[in-house]
Amino acid sequence: MRPIRARIDSAALRHNLGAARRRAPRSRICAVVKANAYGHGLARAARALAAAEGLALIELEAALELRRSGEKRPILLLQGFFSPEELEPIAAHDLITVVHDAEQLAMLGRARLPKRIAVVAKLNTGMNRLGFPAEDLRGVLDRLRDCPSVAVIALMTHFADADGKRGVRWQLERFDAATAGVDLPKSVANSAALLRYPEARKDWVRPGIMLYGCSPFPDESAEKLGLKPAMTLTSELIAVRELRPGDSVGYGGTYAASGAMRIGVVACGYADGYPRHAPTGTPVLVAGKRTRTVGRVAMDTLFADLTGIPEAAVGSPATLWGEGLPADEVAASAGTVSYELLCALSQRVPVSEAP
Repeated sequence: MRPIRARIDSAALRHNLGAARRRAPRSRICAVVKANAYGHGLARAARALAAAEGLALIELEAALELRRSGEKRPILLLQGFFSPEELEPIAAHDLITVVHDAEQLAMLGRARLPKRIAVVAKLNTGMNRLGFPAEDLRGVLDRLRDCPSVAVIALMTHFADADGKRGVRWQLERFDAATAGVDLPKSVANSAALLRYPEARKDWVRPGIMLYGCSPFPDESAEKLGLKPAMTLTSELIAVRELRPGDSVGYGGTYAASGAMRIGVVACGYADGYPRHAPTGTPVLVAGKRTRTVGRVAMDTLFADLTGIPEAAVGSPATLWGEGLPADEVAASAGTVSYELLCALSQRVPVSEAP
């Protein structure tokens, strides 16, 4: 059996949820568990995040899976429904759906359901992805209230640059102006806004990436934010090679040794979820020591520079990201974000859970 493994630390998930709670003690937490809980396992994450007041995801079938497992908390469908046929199971299983466009309003208007559906009206305040124009809120609420199968319970928006230079104030001002005088719960804060902008911590907050121990900010580490990595991806060296000056490594010969050196072949590649485009120099731990990858990542293997690690041999452990090596750092080197690394974990990678 290949030695690659992913370990999910439930204690870290609980710790990170506690960090979110400390940042927003007066808000209720809707933990985002979309995309199989960012690759951590939906059921596993839901158990570990039991102290959150609600859960949020995209996939209807995943929400139904949670209900079948006995989950009783509010479950929010962040993109709502995609066809009229989805409305009946949403109602039957007491799911909450976002409503963000006119077509969804029309479907709701035509629906005749045995019980009312709870909805969250989403406003577009500047991201220009999903949501009604903020100035249309009153009309949207009137239409929703005219739907016999609908109960409006909350309002939300999503920030475009909470982790960047523009911040949230420009969108928050639009949201606050549009919703002034509307007596409904409000939710605007994702992980970045929750961590950095106290004014965005309204009735509900929606932490995502921070729950899994990664930072939403390019300039601030997860450790500095008080977060712990929940996923650690490990493997082993399955071969060691002695290179002479000028010898190249792997497909395309993109790396050539400038002198005599040792390299280790790690049983991990892009079919396991490691980014294929990670360049030479991407950090990796071998035998507990920090080193770098060299050459091109293949489907099942990558190469690690063993310079300065004379004890490294076949069977030596390698950490690709997680404990001791932040996923944010690996992602930055590969020109991507930690979200992608975590979500891309392949089904062929065995996953174990630490309590």
